[in-house]
Amino acid sequence: MLTQEKLMELNEQLQNESPKNILRQALSDFDNIAISFSGAEDVILIDMATKIKKDVKVFTLDTGRLHEETYRFIDKVREHYNLDLEVLFPESAAVENLVKEKGLFSFYQDGHQECCGIRKVAPLKRKLASLDAWITGQRRDQSPGTRTHVPVVQIDEGNSTAERQLVKFNPLANWTSQQVWDYIRMFDVPYNELHERGFVSIGCAPCTRAVLPGQHEREGRWWWEEAAHKECGLHAVNLK
Repeated sequence: MLTQEKLMELNEQLQNESPKNILRQALSDFDNIAISFSGAEDVILIDMATKIKKDVKVFTLDTGRLHEETYRFIDKVREHYNLDLEVLFPESAAVENLVKEKGLFSFYQDGHQECCGIRKVAPLKRKLASLDAWITGQRRDQSPGTRTHVPVVQIDEGNSTAERQLVKFNPLANWTSQQVWDYIRMFDVPYNELHERGFVSIGCAPCTRAVLPGQHEREGRWWWEEAAHKECGLHAVNLK
């Protein structure tokens, strides 16, 4: 297990490394590791990782409320990289109970956490329970309120137990949105066509909208809520 001292040393070692070198370290240190894929940043990680290891594990979440364009995007990435892409789904009974009790759009009244908890967080936790480490596309500039201090590598405390430690790598923590899109254009990386219509941070269809020039990318997510709470729970440690 990684001690706090070893974690600090590893962060120091990787802090100024390129995302590809961070990925190389992660894939070298852990066999039971997977990339979480949903957005543009994650496809960059897939693009880099498949050049290091052909059979890299990748999973994505289908909440049942995604845009049609996102479903096409998922298949495009699967085909482009010839991935054995694992799609995770929420428990049908939990979704049915939520809809029966509160309808399809309860999050506009009582916040997004309950719906996200059922459709996103629960299936993610089931998946993470089977891994030793995972890789995300989080960047520090994505959300001033919650992601400013995202480290390159961390212990995923919310998904670790006394018997089992889960390590989380964020190879793009130091990158900016500009660097992400420079890479996408340079290497012809697939992206969600919604980006061409002003969508920057893309989640479920009812909870995502395009942003205006000058608006921060997370302002298009859960726009009816306070800016400080723009996390769905997948990265709950960011809210501490």
